Amino acid sequence: MRDLHQVASEAREASYPLAFSSECKRNLALKNIANILAENAAEIFSANQADLQRSEENELPGPLLHRLKFDQAKLEQVILGLNSLQTIPDPLGKTTLSTEITPGLDLYRVSCPIGVVGVIFESRPDALVQIASLCIKSGNAVLLKGGSEAHDTNVILCTCIQKALQISGLPENGVQLLTSREEVSAMLKEDEYIDLIIPRGSNAFVRYIMDNSRIPVLGHSDGLCHVYIDREADPAMAIRLSVDSKTQNVSVCNAMETLLIHQEIAPAVLPELYKALLSKGVTVLGDSAVRQLIPCGTATDEDWSTEYLDYILSVKTVSSLQEAVSHINHFGSHHTDAIITQNIDTASDFLNQVDSAGVYWNVSTRFADGFVYGFGAEVGIATGKIHARGPMGLEGLTTYKYKLLGSGQTMDDIKQMKYSYTHIALDKADPTRIRRE
Repeated sequence: MRDLHQVASEAREASYPLAFSSECKRNLALKNIANILAENAAEIFSANQADLQRSEENELPGPLLHRLKFDQAKLEQVILGLNSLQTIPDPLGKTTLSTEITPGLDLYRVSCPIGVVGVIFESRPDALVQIASLCIKSGNAVLLKGGSEAHDTNVILCTCIQKALQISGLPENGVQLLTSREEVSAMLKEDEYIDLIIPRGSNAFVRYIMDNSRIPVLGHSDGLCHVYIDREADPAMAIRLSVDSKTQNVSVCNAMETLLIHQEIAPAVLPELYKALLSKGVTVLGDSAVRQLIPCGTATDEDWSTEYLDYILSVKTVSSLQEAVSHINHFGSHHTDAIITQNIDTASDFLNQVDSAGVYWNVSTRFADGFVYGFGAEVGIATGKIHARGPMGLEGLTTYKYKLLGSGQTMDDIKQMKYSYTHIALDKADPTRIRRE
């Protein structure tokens, strides 16, 4: 195992020139990553085939194999994300507060990188590129640990990214790959050099990380998402959105896992919805009221708190909006939940009362995505409430510092003066700007 203390130290050293680099140079790195990935496509696909073959031999479930696959379509999607990220305004150096405390003493709050971030993510090689590119754009160094199933693919992807950083004039140690559990355990102890850990996985996994590190943890945990079909829903829309929420990609965190349906509309919707789900290969489990309407399996109490990431859906009838909201707030993971209804007041109550990072009206849960939101990509979808919530893009990877610009004042001087606290218009010249190399 490598010396993780040295690895973390190198990441810290790389974080300083990254933080001070120009937007132009960081965008150049993203452009070079896209070009180098395209140039090395054959090698990337070959490494991915080795990962897939090994995982098939180890009987990795089908949905997880789907996550692992990195083919031409995934490469094109990744390159599209890299190109899109270059067009997004620089998240660094943004002034969010400007106040004249007294004449000649001005206070500014300005965005800056977090520093060094450690990200532990699932067996999705495309996630490695997304996370690394977001960190580069936001001026952060990053230590990456993907699922072991994607080892070969992750190694070549990280090598391509490091090469792009080097030819762009940025430190290649700004992006580094961890390849073993032992390295993860060692990383969790590096609170001197690492500023934030972002684990993507189950609640139990995130809790383990929190319990075993002094480094602040921002968890991307379970995606136990719901769709609630209200009694005033349009039946055709309800069926279309429910099928998309469940089956467009079953192995992702924003796929629906539980469908709630008002008992008054259930007879009109469930039989046709059941046929549509069956045609997509979905196994439906329902409560007693649901089973009286369709010939599905039996849902147990455990199903209401299960993230399947598979072609399985639990369905429950409710008697009111409030029952639906209570169920979601109790069993959900505070990720993404949607209501389908034609009643604006009902929708408003749902959106205000459901305690989730994303609350949707008449739209598929699959839209919970940083790229869709215009963030370029996402490091993860944060289900907590501190610092970042929902798809975590560039803004979530920044913090801020206060810059106080004076003209020789001492605290004794200020005691003799009145505080003016006058807002400084941001359209005026901003003296907090720094020259970025």
